[in-house]
Amino acid sequence: MNWRKVFILSLLVFATPLLAQEEEAAEEESPWSGSVKLGYLATTGNTENSSLNSGFTINYKLELWEHTATAAAIYSTESKVTTAEAYDFGWKSARNLTEQDFLFGRLDWRKDRFASIEQQFSQSVGYGRRLIDTDKHQLNGELGIGARQSDLADGTDESDTIYTGRLTYNWNMSETASFGQAFLVEAGSSNTFTESVTVIEARLIGGLALVASYTVRHNSDVLPGSEKTDTRTALLLEYGF
Repeated sequence: MNWRKVFILSLLVFATPLLAQEEEAAEEESPWSGSVKLGYLATTGNTENSSLNSGFTINYKLELWEHTATAAAIYSTESKVTTAEAYDFGWKSARNLTEQDFLFGRLDWRKDRFASIEQQFSQSVGYGRRLIDTDKHQLNGELGIGARQSDLADGTDESDTIYTGRLTYNWNMSETASFGQAFLVEAGSSNTFTESVTVIEARLIGGLALVASYTVRHNSDVLPGSEKTDTRTALLLEYGF
């Protein structure tokens, strides 16, 4: 299956309701919000290189429920040879119990063509709490349990029970700048996956912003000859709505 086509199709499916919603002149605040990110770099000359980094986030919030869909894609070539190809998709549904407490369910799918673990799909449910919730600072914590299925590059697969922990922090430094930090631990008997994402965002004009991010991913158990840690540095334009 061509995963690039799957990503583009997902973008169209989730973006269409948002575009329709924006066209309606509703006086009430819309339950829809989200953003689309795109970064592209191409060079020619002695070598030809190109890289594409894109993604979207869509939120739907109504009364006690909040649903969030996220997707991202990375694709790079060097002299017409693919050097990187990775895709991510996530879905979260949360139900508020109080202003601070909530229950959640998550689906997370990750695919990396050049990694030791080519594909992972995890499902988890759990409890979350808004530890800090002010105009400038927001900190959320989550604990969960679930299952994970992994496809390895050598053709084998693994399935195990997982325990998850997640911290998400955001600091609104000014009206036009913000800092974000997210940390995830997904521990199972066959592998422990950790991810750290650091983001700095500066709004340019209207809903347009410049976003710089640094991602570190680590798998505790990989195939021989493979690196346990991968890093990604990205500079993108983001349009929020």
